[in-house]
Amino acid sequence: MVKQHTRYICQQCGRTTPQEMGKCPQCGSWNSMVAERVTPKTIKNKKGMSSGDLSSSQPRPINQILTTTTDRLALPNDEFARVLGGGIVPGSMILIGGDPGIGKSTLMLQVATMMATEHLPVLYVSGEESANQVKMRATRLKEWSQYNSDHLYLLTETNLENIIEQILSIKAKLVIIDSIQTITTDDLDSSPGSITQVRNCTTLLTQLAKITDVAIFLVGHVTKEGSIAGPRVLEHTVDTVLYLEGDLHYNYRLLRGVKNRFGATSEVGIFEMDSTGMVEVRNPSEAFLSERQSKVPGSAITVTMEGTRPLLVEVQALASTSTFGKPRRTPNGVDMNRLLLLTAVLSRRLNFRLADQDVFVNIVGGLQIQEPAVDLAIAGAIASSVKDKPLAEDTVLIGEIGLSGELRASRQMASRLHEASNLGFKSAIIPSSSAHTEQLPSNIELIRAPTLEKALESALKHQ
Repeated sequence: MVKQHTRYICQQCGRTTPQEMGKCPQCGSWNSMVAERVTPKTIKNKKGMSSGDLSSSQPRPINQILTTTTDRLALPNDEFARVLGGGIVPGSMILIGGDPGIGKSTLMLQVATMMATEHLPVLYVSGEESANQVKMRATRLKEWSQYNSDHLYLLTETNLENIIEQILSIKAKLVIIDSIQTITTDDLDSSPGSITQVRNCTTLLTQLAKITDVAIFLVGHVTKEGSIAGPRVLEHTVDTVLYLEGDLHYNYRLLRGVKNRFGATSEVGIFEMDSTGMVEVRNPSEAFLSERQSKVPGSAITVTMEGTRPLLVEVQALASTSTFGKPRRTPNGVDMNRLLLLTAVLSRRLNFRLADQDVFVNIVGGLQIQEPAVDLAIAGAIASSVKDKPLAEDTVLIGEIGLSGELRASRQMASRLHEASNLGFKSAIIPSSSAHTEQLPSNIELIRAPTLEKALESALKHQ
């Protein structure tokens, strides 16, 4: 008889203990230790395949291993291909996460429809929806009528052993599992979505992908803290990690690569959600500025870098007299600590009276901007709102602000300025040091400023 044993696993960090504990000794989470019974056994399917077969590789001298260049699977969706580094690498494991309702399943169903061909059978595994529900969603997509879906197979299954059997049966070259939290293996006596189930299922699927050269997409739910539900070890196991971001109140969605063994990280693809699915946004800068009003106080334009792509975005700010004892600082799309830093610099270095002012900052379009190059635009928008004077309409503001009020150079300034010039902007206010770091374009007027004070003088004067 196979002996079972019980262990307690933290669902937040994965710490394993032999006895129950109210508080995880590693991450400090309360009531996160869950009992799981483990029965060591071997995966067997009807084909006679076992989990041992997946890892039966033998050591060889490295000089005897022939190197081959594997062509990527061409992806008709240019924005998705950009994030992946040019296409889908056979045998790769790709994890895509995002908030509920953000469009993960819709986007992956579009990819499945586009990729399905006679020589590239695609298997879409749904553990959350019925076959009828998936079919109804598929027929609403614009790709449904554009591509031949005869080789797109749908499987509603949650058992890993059955899924592996069907992958081998139809000789699938691309597999999409929606979602990994619903998949279970017979190896473990634990609930679906537990940290052990998710980790073990991912490990076995990774082994399958490397041996058979099938590319596998895993859809993962995101917790309210913003991480993939289950263990973060998933991100270390797979080859590529993508996050689908966006504000549910806006139609724009950003597909961001945070890990990619086969391409650049931090690359971004931009989509717009409509009734026919996720539509590529070919010129995102123009789309983000399409509803901008001219000569409005509290509005500034900057150029942020998302991967290798420059994006023009509008920063809005509003300063109003506080009705509370403590003035509020409310950011939307920027970090709270960054906003506090910038308001402190404006107050101390430039004598702006913000102690009795509520300050609101918003990035139009629902974007989340992390890089410090947006500092000057935020400070410019706040100053414009306080003075009730609009900034120059055809000017972009780019630069990081230090605690002493100095302006510091930002990376890839030439790419930012070229993008601004292409969209019709005539001038740019940049740090003085940027002129000495790289070759800047000559088709846009450069207003160099060493400090925030000088930059704001130029921004408010050039109207």
